[in-house]
Amino acid sequence: MAKASAAGALYALIVFLIGFILGTIRSCSSCHTSARPLSVSLEAPFLTASWFVYRWCVDRLDIPRRVGARSLMGAVAFVVLMTAEFALGRLMFGRPGAGQLTAYRSAAGAIRLAAQIVFAAFPLVQIWRRSTGSDRIVAEMGGAETRRDG
Repeated sequence: MAKASAAGALYALIVFLIGFILGTIRSCSSCHTSARPLSVSLEAPFLTASWFVYRWCVDRLDIPRRVGARSLMGAVAFVVLMTAEFALGRLMFGRPGAGQLTAYRSAAGAIRLAAQIVFAAFPLVQIWRRSTGSDRIVAEMGGAETRRDG
């Protein structure tokens, strides 16, 4: 389980860096508060990047395709990502935790929070996706992977 925790932390830190870059672009591009929900959609690439970063972390750290390991990875990733976001808000913008929680009530904040929840769910989603994909099946006993003959 230590590998799953490490993978979750690595996943979150890489994605946080990507989100920081995209968030900076978003902040620079939105002048009016009415444009914020639309500008938050610029972070949609965050989810695409998250998908590939997640797969890279799982492959690189050889995380088993088990619900427990992948759930732990997603939970650790979510906690690390949220901690980093709250720390950034506090250190760079002087925003207390309560202020950051209040920001989730806005449309832009709700979109951002939804993206972060989806990010945390990717480890479980990919177990299902890979196990039902057209190129692979997972044996019920032992979880061994086999290629489908096509």
